[in-house]
Amino acid sequence: MTEKIYSTRAYERSMTATVLDVDTEAGAVLLDRTVFYPGGGGQPHDLGSISTGSDRYDVVKVTQDDRGVWHWIDGQLPAPGAEVVGELDWERRHLLMRTHTAMHTLCGVIWNRFESPVTGGNMTPGEGRLDFEIPQWTQEDRPEVEAEFNRQLAMDYPIEVSFLDRADADRDPSLIRTKVSLLPPSLTVVRVIDIVGLDRQADGGTHVASTAEVGTVRITKAESKGKGFRRIRFAIDQAPTAG
Repeated sequence: MTEKIYSTRAYERSMTATVLDVDTEAGAVLLDRTVFYPGGGGQPHDLGSISTGSDRYDVVKVTQDDRGVWHWIDGQLPAPGAEVVGELDWERRHLLMRTHTAMHTLCGVIWNRFESPVTGGNMTPGEGRLDFEIPQWTQEDRPEVEAEFNRQLAMDYPIEVSFLDRADADRDPSLIRTKVSLLPPSLTVVRVIDIVGLDRQADGGTHVASTAEVGTVRITKAESKGKGFRRIRFAIDQAPTAG
């Protein structure tokens, strides 16, 4: 299995790893450890590069299976047993971390206001969308939700990562903020992301250390997706001022 560095140390940008296996048909290598997130929960996979000696190749796709994390390389595959150095496209990753934390913050804001679960979601670097079942939504809600969204981000809530045995997680229904649980039956340990004081839920993606690091956001659209369903789109306007 691959050591998933991204799961506990999201700010690490590079790693040294050993090639465990290669898939010549796919053009992918299986590594014993990685900082590359393979995607999931609406967050896209990471991009970056892998180097072997003086040769450097782009990582164009990252996936995972029951053996570990596979890195799809645009170039010659290193042999099993080779040592490689991987480096993230950090600017893109960090923006995805900010976006993912914003998604959870919006989830907390909507839950506190409407007690509505998430029915869908997706993100790209700097933009996100979440779907909710909100029959009582009115035109006045959009500016009020946007103001509360930014107020909660500015509260500088710390974000903590923990792990629970599946049995303990199943006994805590509040960890599932989606209308239908997306946890696969085979999962034995559940990773929990806690925006302390606002939102706590099962999640596998990468996040920043505090909500203030997200910056300011703007709701770009709040559209109807059928009777009682609302799709809320947002964009990150700017990063917080340093210092």
